[in-house]
Amino acid sequence: MNGAQDLGGMMGFGPVVPEPEGELFHAGWERRALAVTLAAGALGKWNIDTSRHARETLPPADYLSSSYYEIWIKGLEKLLVQGGLVSLEEIRAGRALAPGLPVRPLAAEQVAPVLARGTQYDRPAQAPARFAVGDAVRTRNVHPATHTRLPRYARGKAGVVDRVHGVFVFPDSHAHGQGEAPQWLYTIRFRADELWGEGADPALTVSIDAWESYLVGL
Repeated sequence: MNGAQDLGGMMGFGPVVPEPEGELFHAGWERRALAVTLAAGALGKWNIDTSRHARETLPPADYLSSSYYEIWIKGLEKLLVQGGLVSLEEIRAGRALAPGLPVRPLAAEQVAPVLARGTQYDRPAQAPARFAVGDAVRTRNVHPATHTRLPRYARGKAGVVDRVHGVFVFPDSHAHGQGEAPQWLYTIRFRADELWGEGADPALTVSIDAWESYLVGL
């Protein structure tokens, strides 16, 4: 969706200020925000794409005025309510107002192995790839109200296939409980002037990963 999270190429938001490599948290509560989000996600009530959509559907003014981990906590609150794990009244009260649902949380000693194992999102191919390295393609100019991994600045733009990754779960359907719908995934390389116009650095290129349904051949 075209939400406040999709700011690539937009002006008026000031420069990007990089933080020191390895500086993960600015306050102790941010560590807890990450821990609670991971622990809740391990309950299996939603997937990573659902959680991304919960954050990107925060009201724009709320999203843009929140820090990184404030956005995570606000997204988590939405997921907990949608999953029936807490109520809005309990969030406002800051405590349980009714008996909780039975859940099986991760034990502390399970966290590191679970994170190290990760989640596999590659799937067996059911059909040959439509595109090959070197093919000229154009991204579709679509503006869905639902989740998508196609950034707004790269829609309707011509590029070249740089890499064919294989078949992976399609996040646009996965986020909304509509199944995995696996598709071929490609890296597409764009010239800077194709994305940003004639004032762009002619030596610059930008690459994005794009699922097959985002693309049409040229």
